[in-house]
Amino acid sequence: MSGNDSAADVRTLVVDDEQEVADAYALRLRDYCDIETAYSGEAALSTIEDSAIDIVLLDRHMPGLSGDDVLSKLVDRDYYGRVVMVTAVDPGIEVLDMPFDDYLCKPVERADIRAVIDQQRRVLAYETLGAYFSAEAKRAVLEAELGAEKRREHEKYTDVGERAARLERRVRRLLTDDDILDRFDAIDREEM
Repeated sequence: MSGNDSAADVRTLVVDDEQEVADAYALRLRDYCDIETAYSGEAALSTIEDSAIDIVLLDRHMPGLSGDDVLSKLVDRDYYGRVVMVTAVDPGIEVLDMPFDDYLCKPVERADIRAVIDQQRRVLAYETLGAYFSAEAKRAVLEAELGAEKRREHEKYTDVGERAARLERRVRRLLTDDDILDRFDAIDREEM
């Protein structure tokens, strides 16, 4: 954790069939966040499957698997991250039914692309923080109330503990304010 307010640890994927466009956005984000590029919808889905990607910058108009198709497949796969459409396609009323998180019309300036990455990092961090608090509160109260043997007997207890640990790692990577986690850990959940 860097301790400052930056997007350095956010994992971003730029998806555009025009290699020079994808590479230009990647260059604008170099030294700002952890960046990967994909030059097709198929390559994007493969990258997301193989890596923990936090934010996808997705072009809508691509041959083969379009950005709209990729977006639909991400929903089907329960992708846990943020999707920003970065496209020359003017938005129409159909965007009301599309499950993206932001929409930028090309060309996008360096400051704007960095600002959207930081904004979406924060949103994802707080969403993940809420999920972590929920999972960890359940784990902590059961740890305080049940003996070790009884906890070991329940697979759900182990599952919630593993989920809480995964969520905590992601929160610590995305969120620059460690104090909020320390304050949560300081709450006494045991019977008095």
